[in-house]
Amino acid sequence: MTHSWLELPAERVDEAARQLLGWRLTANGVTVRLTEVEAYSGLGRDPASHAHRGVTNRNGVMFGPAGMLYVYQIYGMHFCANIVCGERGVASAVLLRAGEVVDGIETARERRTTRKDHDLAAGPAKLMQVLALDRRANGTSVVGGGSATLTPPVGSVGPVQAGPRVGVTAAHDVPWRFWIAGDPTVSAYRRHVPRKKPEPPVRERTGR
Repeated sequence: MTHSWLELPAERVDEAARQLLGWRLTANGVTVRLTEVEAYSGLGRDPASHAHRGVTNRNGVMFGPAGMLYVYQIYGMHFCANIVCGERGVASAVLLRAGEVVDGIETARERRTTRKDHDLAAGPAKLMQVLALDRRANGTSVVGGGSATLTPPVGSVGPVQAGPRVGVTAAHDVPWRFWIAGDPTVSAYRRHVPRKKPEPPVRERTGR
C-alpha cells in the first residue's frame, strides 16, 4: 500500500483521516496501530481548527508539506499530535486520537500507569505518552525519517464508523471523527458542553 493519503488535497482531509486508520506509528521502541483519528480543515473553513484564523508561530507546521507532525500542548502538561495533510500552504491535519500498542508493550506499560492494555493509548495524550513524543517532534516527518515512522496497515482494517469531534468548542458536531468499529482501544466519547457564564446577582431595591 502506498501513502495515498499524502496525495489528497487539503479539502479532502476527512478522506485522508479515514485512510490513516490501521496505519502503524513507531517511535522510541513502541509501535501503535491507529484506531481513532479526527480531521481538521484549513484557513477559514473549520472554526475548530488551529489554522482557522491564519498562520501563527504555533500552527505554522500545519501549512507545511503533508506527512509532518504538528504537535501542541494542552493543559500545560500533555501533548497531542496531528499528521499534516494536503498541499503546502493550505492547512489541514489529522489528530491522532487513539491506538493499539502492537509492539513494545512492556515499554509502553512502563510509561503509562494503567492496568488495562487497551487503555494504554486510548486518547491523544496517552498515545503520545506511550510513544514518548513531545514538542521536539513538532515539524518532523513521519514518512521521511523523523521522530516517528508511519507504516501501512497489516491486513484488513475492518468497518469504520464516523461521528462528532471531541473537546472542541466550535463545529463539534461535524462528523469528522473516525474509528475502527468495535475496537476496545478507541477513546470514550464525551460531547462538549459549553460553560455557562454565572448570572450577576440581583440587587434588591429598598424604598423609603
